Amino acid sequence: MSEERDNVIHVAFSRDGSGTRIAAPAPLAPSPSDAPKPARRSEDPLADLYGTAEVAKLFDLKESRLRSWARAGFITPSAAVGKRQLYTFQDLVSVRAAKALLERGVPLQRVKDSVAAIRRTLPTITRPLAELRVTEEGGSVVMRDRRGAFEPTTGQLVIDFEVESLRDDVVRVLRTGPSAEARRGAYEHYLEGCRLDEDEATFERAEAAYLAALRLDASLGNAHTNLGNLCYRRGRVEEARAHYQNALRIDADQPEAHYNLGFLSLDAGDPAAAVVSFERALASDPSFADAHFNVAMAYEELGRRRDARPHWETYLALEPTGSWASIAERYLQPR
Repeated sequence: MSEERDNVIHVAFSRDGSGTRIAAPAPLAPSPSDAPKPARRSEDPLADLYGTAEVAKLFDLKESRLRSWARAGFITPSAAVGKRQLYTFQDLVSVRAAKALLERGVPLQRVKDSVAAIRRTLPTITRPLAELRVTEEGGSVVMRDRRGAFEPTTGQLVIDFEVESLRDDVVRVLRTGPSAEARRGAYEHYLEGCRLDEDEATFERAEAAYLAALRLDASLGNAHTNLGNLCYRRGRVEEARAHYQNALRIDADQPEAHYNLGFLSLDAGDPAAAVVSFERALASDPSFADAHFNVAMAYEELGRRRDARPHWETYLALEPTGSWASIAERYLQPR
């Protein structure tokens, strides 16, 4: 199996593919691209990127509604960091406009047309975005700043907000956490935990380091995931589960936490629950080889060979020489 992914419980199978034995290598110190979300914050909210959970919190929307809008192509996050899709500040303008229109009872198609017009127009604005105002005048959407007005579309719309006020809302709702100094200190403790949890002799110190990180910055979801791994390896399964769940409260799309919860369910003899968690991990990261292997195993336990097969195939495509490849190949043989 791959040893490249941090923050996951690793499992070893016997030669016949039965049974489970934990072989949980400690998470490695993350590369810069794997740094926790706070590390990507810029000083200016207009230049920052925002996850689905943050946008849902900012506008008091359900995350499922934002994902539904994205799947429908209505408002999709327009930036990406690795495989993760993120919202720009310009996307926030569209979300706020759509929410206001829908709350006023504007027909959905008209809202879609209006938001599409706004999204087409925003990238052409060379003037400071924070000066922009979106309003309705005489039955048409009008976008104006201090130097003039322009109309992206027409229709009976009823929205009126200043983009500057949206910037202020971002600061008020999403920037009320720890100071930059506290975040830096938290991340140092997090890295110390990553170094210490490689050796059973320093598990206590690693746990203390992760807890110190979370005291400084409660938004470090990776620290919860690593704490969960430590708890599991020390036989504290329910504590591990709680930490994985906390990680997902911080970042609902974290694939490692979903995977680990799936493994706990599989280990407890509940393959149906395991399938749900593994599939959520794969929704966040379709290239997660171990999740493909284990969801296939869970489907096999449920007698759902047809559902298992594409995951066996995907696992082999991702890990053709992995230590579990022979198991996957055997399950793909006619039976």
